[in-house]
Amino acid sequence: MRNLNSVHLNGLRALEAVGRLGSLQLAAEELGVSIGAVSQQVIKTEAQLDQLIFERTSKGMVVTQAGAPVLAALTEGFNRMSQAVSIAQRRDDATLTISVAPVFAARWLVWRLDRFAARFPDIKLRIDATTCLVNLSTSDVDIGIRVGAGQWPGVMAELLVEQEVFPVCAPQMARDLKEPADIRKLPAVIDGRAMFGWEVWMQEAGLSGSAPATRHVFNDASLCLDAAIAGQGVMLAWQTLADYSLQAGQLAVPFGIRAKTGFGHYFVTAEGAREPKKVRDFKAWIREEMAGTVKLFS
Repeated sequence: MRNLNSVHLNGLRALEAVGRLGSLQLAAEELGVSIGAVSQQVIKTEAQLDQLIFERTSKGMVVTQAGAPVLAALTEGFNRMSQAVSIAQRRDDATLTISVAPVFAARWLVWRLDRFAARFPDIKLRIDATTCLVNLSTSDVDIGIRVGAGQWPGVMAELLVEQEVFPVCAPQMARDLKEPADIRKLPAVIDGRAMFGWEVWMQEAGLSGSAPATRHVFNDASLCLDAAIAGQGVMLAWQTLADYSLQAGQLAVPFGIRAKTGFGHYFVTAEGAREPKKVRDFKAWIREEMAGTVKLFS
């Protein structure tokens, strides 16, 4: 292993991350450094290896023919190192680490956790609330819940619930709505990062080509929901986002029309990983809880 003395480990990590993730930006996010730092590490390490691993093109970093087997071996090696670290740090197999989006954690999961604790008192939960796609093969995360089309590289995805969207607004606003077309009279608060727009629901309601006028745009769905609760407009929400606020009477669903977005909430686990009992228990419990949410909107 003496040849490793000529190459910096951080540089090899940078090469592997760029190759696996496909971009300097995603690699920088995963490694917790700047894009410039990753770029410099890649350049320096290619010089140390005396081998061009990436070709710089107008479309970004493209792996060279010579670089492909190098990156494959690096990914395998870092996965083995990560497993070794996990084994060394595994002091409590009763801790279940879950990666979820902050909005899912805050609006749906957190207020149910007392019921999980009552059912499974021996399992301690650790919630990693992040919008980043955590690498499940190299992290200590046991299971994630992601929203999307269910197609992510390197993970096993299992559908939890199909995403359906519908307008929500403050109860006093809902009183003046008699038919779906009336929704156009209200101002809209928009989630600027949503993977869908108002046309999805308007088409389902037979109102294609029209939408409420925009009042505010936020880059966070939770802020949109708070604005709707405050009576600032109508929002296009989905089951897990609006569940608690509807049960608490903070919001109302003026019409029973729901539209599928083509996306869903998925359990994700590392590809090929063994599924321990604590993960199976958590998945079964989540499905039971989600059945109650689905019933609320049926």
